[in-house]
Amino acid sequence: MNKHDPHEQLNLDELRDETLVVHGDDWVTNDGTVAPAIYYSATFRAQNSAQFAEMAGTSRHPRYYTRYGNPVHERVKKIMAELEGTETALVTGSGMGAIATTLLTLVSAGDHVIAQTRHYMSTAKIMDEMLPRFGVEVTLVEQADILAFEAAIRPNTKLIMVESPANPTLVITDLAAVVELARPRGIIVVADNTFASPINQRPHDLGVDVVIHSATKYLGGHHDLTAGVICTSEELAERIWQTHISIGSVLSPMDAWLLLRGLRTLPLRIERINANALALAKFLEEQPQIERVYYPGLPSHPQHELAKRQMRGFGAVIALAIKGGYEETQRFVSALKLIPNAVSLGGIDSLVVHTAAMWEGVMTEEQMRTAGIPPNYVRLSVGIEHIEDLKADVLQALQAI
Repeated sequence: MNKHDPHEQLNLDELRDETLVVHGDDWVTNDGTVAPAIYYSATFRAQNSAQFAEMAGTSRHPRYYTRYGNPVHERVKKIMAELEGTETALVTGSGMGAIATTLLTLVSAGDHVIAQTRHYMSTAKIMDEMLPRFGVEVTLVEQADILAFEAAIRPNTKLIMVESPANPTLVITDLAAVVELARPRGIIVVADNTFASPINQRPHDLGVDVVIHSATKYLGGHHDLTAGVICTSEELAERIWQTHISIGSVLSPMDAWLLLRGLRTLPLRIERINANALALAKFLEEQPQIERVYYPGLPSHPQHELAKRQMRGFGAVIALAIKGGYEETQRFVSALKLIPNAVSLGGIDSLVVHTAAMWEGVMTEEQMRTAGIPPNYVRLSVGIEHIEDLKADVLQALQAI
């Protein structure tokens, strides 16, 4: 292949992830730059009326109006579709923008949705409050019980929403088994893959129709942007995009550029994060102040074998229960010196939250019980720091309880 010819494209299917994230978008925008440019323009100029008509009539055109698309969006979309193994991708202004836009596209009044009892809190509120307001029935099932999914299916079931590992409990859903139930019945399966990342898990390979990410987390990786990504087929992407341009959850060109920059190092960061999290989870299991540690990479996790089958790595997030209750948990979180008490996950620096304290402001007690969030629960997202420094910080905090 002549590498100087911009019209000659790499065979991306032959590239490994580490190379794909660096070169997968090389020919998307042929502007001669090595580092991608930021196209900070809300609108783009047509050379004549015929070109304008072509731009206006082309779905997801990258140079018409940034709510419709942007050249930086195109670069992100190309890499993400390749990472997840889908035909295409869409980008949004946040992960919840991606989830809400997808759900509002794919279900209508009179439809039935199956979701998990354990979802990210804002997803749970969509299921509990928003969809029923629009005449959509929702049944919540225990995600670890595939028979519960099967029993919940109705003639009007249109969509199954899954999230694995689930936030914040790290319960695993058998994605292939859910797809096996859904596909013969024409039910669309949507998976939130945020907690895994496409490096650790590829739901589309298991038959999932739509894969969603909060790109604020692993994909961006530096806690400096909010974004969402939807990876799916051309047909579903076109439908979702039509809703997207009406709802307007637009990803800014700057955040798209930051996301693209974060993707360049995603495989490297995930490799370090996976190793750190597993080592820290094993260390935490040995501490007498800990009641229980939940991490899919540990043999003690009740779904460890399932996690090994459908995941290539186990991610940043460790859930742990502190012996005692709410007050002891608050003291532990407050005593950490290296690890900040802050929301989000999957970045270069470790973060910790007292889960009950975080969620009690937006969820009712009943919703928290349903989601399996006890008062002594901690969510720890492990970053790329030296593992011995992380162990030392956790140990001194435990001793301060």
